[in-house]
Amino acid sequence: MMLLATATRYALLEHARNRFAMVLIALFLPVWTLLAHAAMPDTPARLQLRATGELLAPRGNEITAISGALNAVTLITGFLMFAATFTSSGFDRRLAMAGYPRTHLVAAKVTALSFACALIAAYATAVTCLTWTPRQPVLLTAAFFCAGLTYGVLGVGFGALLRREVEGMFAIVMTSIVDLLLQNPITSSGAGSTITRFLPSYGAMQAATAAGFSTISVPQYVLWQLSWFTVAALLGLLAFHRRTRTTLTVPPRMSVPEQPTRRQQTADLL
Repeated sequence: MMLLATATRYALLEHARNRFAMVLIALFLPVWTLLAHAAMPDTPARLQLRATGELLAPRGNEITAISGALNAVTLITGFLMFAATFTSSGFDRRLAMAGYPRTHLVAAKVTALSFACALIAAYATAVTCLTWTPRQPVLLTAAFFCAGLTYGVLGVGFGALLRREVEGMFAIVMTSIVDLLLQNPITSSGAGSTITRFLPSYGAMQAATAAGFSTISVPQYVLWQLSWFTVAALLGLLAFHRRTRTTLTVPPRMSVPEQPTRRQQTADLL
């Protein structure tokens, strides 16, 4: 527990030093969410929500605001964890080579991620409530939280696998955009396709839409999103283990020549 607490403290300090991420949380999240609400028309859009089976007619700007908030949460948490993993990779490798357990290092990153996601999810829900009132704010916060967890561990995996910052940022941005754009019924005609069920934030999108426009609770889709988080966490753990492994080989043990006995010494002299 002492090792885990120490690693968690340093992981939280690493996030606190990331001033650019703090700016994204404070400015990008509300600006992107409010712009998504303001730019789209408020014409009702008829859609059938798979999570509940209901035929809903939410306003176009409200459903787009949910998609925009999810996009902002996933981008911020993915970038936050990618930056922390990428910048501390050398330090983590030295710690692992010195005997610090890798599981403790990864668990510390997940603990710090959970704390950050809880704050970001609550903030995103508060921003969403500035323009309209979701019917289930707690479920909406849970959907944001689980989506942030998923992209956070994806950021850990990208930070452990990719060699340059631009590669990681591009991977996070494109994954989030493609993921959420295909699920928005306002901007994509393929939102009802079966393939959307295999996207990383499908469970969060279904739960967030139900939270915004339905009174039926859908905890199974929150669990669906948590299963995506579990799979991504395992992949991130493997990538982190690969990045921090050592390639040093132990030299073969040198054999010590046997000391000759006194009888052999006498025979050699004779």
